[in-house]
Amino acid sequence: MIRIFSILAGCLMLVAGTAMQARAQSGFDRVGGDYSRFVVPSGDPVVCAARCEREGRCRAWTFSYPKTAGSNAICWLKSEVKPVVADSCCLSGVKGGIVVEPHKDSFEFAIDRFGGDYRDFDLTPDPTGVACKSVCDGEKRCRTWTYVRPGYLGPSARCYLKDRITAPRRKPCCISGVVR
Repeated sequence: MIRIFSILAGCLMLVAGTAMQARAQSGFDRVGGDYSRFVVPSGDPVVCAARCEREGRCRAWTFSYPKTAGSNAICWLKSEVKPVVADSCCLSGVKGGIVVEPHKDSFEFAIDRFGGDYRDFDLTPDPTGVACKSVCDGEKRCRTWTYVRPGYLGPSARCYLKDRITAPRRKPCCISGVVR
């Protein structure tokens, strides 16, 4: 009887541990506790999280998106878990957590919908992609849109309006959406 109870308790702990796995937080920085930093040439926050997983000293990390052309994405590894501070520059997580971009109805984070462009333009940096989506909403021809963060394709943020729906591709530079 005790053995069965132990097995059941172990199963419950496994299920609870899986359901409660920590996730990276988009739009947040963890200030302080840094012991190392490195450039992430791909601009992908998954690289930062994976490096933290491999290093024994790492307890948390912050990934900073590139700010302008010529600047780089930077990963900050931390020896302690500091509180999060709201900042659109970054995505932060703790060791053992997973990188999951936010999902908000008509916004596809870390997705590029390549092709089908009929118009593109610079716009003020907007970590939410709302400004690009709003322009697409206002044009009957626009079916999908892609917002590219500054520093990935040039010094400015860019909005691409598309007259056809293209396949989504995972790319940390972008936020996309389908309007019609």
